[in-house]
Amino acid sequence: MAAAGGRMNWARQRERGGARLLGGMLWLTRHLGWHVGQMLLYPITLWFYASSAAARAASREYLARVLNHPARERDVLRHFFTFACVILDRVFFLSGRIKGFELHVRGLEAITEVVNAGRGCILLGAHLGSFDVLRAFGRNAPVRVRPVMFRRNSGHLTRLLETLDPELARDVIEIGAPEGMLRVHECLARGEIVGFLADRAPARERMVSTQFLGAEAEFPTGPLVLAAVAGAPVVLFYGIRAAPRRYIIRFERFAERIVLPRGRREAELGVWIDAYSKSLAAACRAHPFNWFNFYPFWRARAR
Repeated sequence: MAAAGGRMNWARQRERGGARLLGGMLWLTRHLGWHVGQMLLYPITLWFYASSAAARAASREYLARVLNHPARERDVLRHFFTFACVILDRVFFLSGRIKGFELHVRGLEAITEVVNAGRGCILLGAHLGSFDVLRAFGRNAPVRVRPVMFRRNSGHLTRLLETLDPELARDVIEIGAPEGMLRVHECLARGEIVGFLADRAPARERMVSTQFLGAEAEFPTGPLVLAAVAGAPVVLFYGIRAAPRRYIIRFERFAERIVLPRGRREAELGVWIDAYSKSLAAACRAHPFNWFNFYPFWRARAR
């Protein structure tokens, strides 16, 4: 495994769509219901497909790897449509309107054991399915769930969605903010849960290259280094969209404690990154249309 420090193209991408259009769609969905929102997704998906050549190419590359055959156009459309469905469901998760949704939780003991011991915990997720289903599920959790997010490229949609639940928005710890890492340490010290999506990072974060779906890809080291410094247990999390309004929330034990011994730090980091990428690859193969990184994930990043 080789260390890598490339710049991630996604960090320079902004969400698309005008504020007025997105606001109108959000209003219709909130006032006329999920089924109306679902119908709107068909023209939205076609528009995104027709206008996003780079996203189409990234989707084809990923799907060819995960499906083990060249991606067809209907595969790419299904990929985009699944992404649109997850965004629609965010409206309801963030509004606290989860009636009609089925949330199936697996492996919850991986979290409850840590919480019952009064310890903080780091959750490692990915852009697989929905992180907001965890935030919705966590409303009734005995401890707070604090997502760590990169907000600098947030567009109209993210800002509109965050107005649905300002309290949840305030729980977000922003990557790159001067006080960000201090807040993470404070939350862990209070026995709270801190969640990272560990398949992306801001441009300046250090990356490590490892095998992912048949080729070398870069993953950030930050969450694992932080877990080692904090001495916090690490649990993997996936919030997978299995069917319309049906999600599987899955927790997996990952590490009771990550130790990075001096002199073997780089090698040990590589081992942990490799373990994370293997778990993510298995989840992608089981739910191939749920992974949403629409940029060249396997190509060299320009510095």
